[in-house]
Amino acid sequence: MRLQGKLSEWDDARGFGFVQPHGGGERCFVHIRAFAARDRRPVLGDVVTYAVERDAQGRWNAVQVRFALQRGGTRNTPAGERKERGSFPRKSIALLFLVGLAALTAWKHWPMWLPATYLAASAVAFLFYRHDKKAAQDGRQRTAEKTLQLLALIGGWPGALVAQSVLRHKNRKASFQAMFWGVVVVNVGALAWLLQHVPR
Repeated sequence: MRLQGKLSEWDDARGFGFVQPHGGGERCFVHIRAFAARDRRPVLGDVVTYAVERDAQGRWNAVQVRFALQRGGTRNTPAGERKERGSFPRKSIALLFLVGLAALTAWKHWPMWLPATYLAASAVAFLFYRHDKKAAQDGRQRTAEKTLQLLALIGGWPGALVAQSVLRHKNRKASFQAMFWGVVVVNVGALAWLLQHVPR
């Protein structure tokens, strides 16, 4: 028998929490690996449907978990049917920046290591995001957020934007996003200062 409930506790960094069934009853432990769909991260307050089973210690665990409602209360739509028109254009921003920087480098005769550094740092940042999401799904040790922010600071933020869009990772956590965009501003400001002092 499947039940419906709400995530009453959720620790996203550690990938687990508790679901409280509607109408009362004993809450169940739930791990990120129990979610059937991995298209987005669970958040506190998500409404889910699930089955229950006991673990080796006799505790109730939620298994075969599926999102029932979006956080706003509307029925959940499969990932393939979601419209992307209203989403923030992270990939477009990243692509425009990288292409623009490469074009300006060729036009202004700036050092080629500038776009090369951004491209390499972006590739590394994307790999770190992918590794962190996989670790979260598997319940393994996560990559520290300060490491992800440092990669963005040294020029990997375009790759981080692509990862946030493609992998749907770290794109909903408000505190992380606030820090991330602050880092982007600092990086772009440092780039602007550097370009003013590049030997012609």
